[in-house]
Amino acid sequence: MKKLTLLVLLAGGFLWHSASAQVKVNLDVNIGSQPLWGPTGYDHAEYYYLPEYDVYYDVPHKRYIYWNNGRRVTATTLPARYHADLYHTYKVVENEQKPWNHHNDDVKKYAGYKNRHDQGPIRDSHEEKYWQIKGHPDHSKWKGDQGHNRGHH
Repeated sequence: MKKLTLLVLLAGGFLWHSASAQVKVNLDVNIGSQPLWGPTGYDHAEYYYLPEYDVYYDVPHKRYIYWNNGRRVTATTLPARYHADLYHTYKVVENEQKPWNHHNDDVKKYAGYKNRHDQGPIRDSHEEKYWQIKGHPDHSKWKGDQGHNRGHH
């Protein structure tokens, strides 16, 4: 009986460790996937919610989620009707699956962020961690960009 209990505890510990490792992998840094207009200060971002436009942006898949006639639409660009200035609108980082499932809560919770323009975009940051993003003004300084030259003096 003691051996069975020990075996169950060991198996449970292994499963817990595996689950912890899986969570860690899912929360790794994804700075290189974030757009230049994204907010600074986040090493990982799955989604942005843009209160001013009532739109979500899926960072890893580079697509927008918005509503059209009551239906949720997914697209790689926003329709012209939005007249979106992504560099100057406020973005809320949401790191959970399908944040639009609590859309009504987000609308209420972040209503005060509409027309707020005090959040700096990645493009304007001089932090080295953002240099890896193609199109960043300092991208040519990124050490990873010269990785193919290492060892070839």
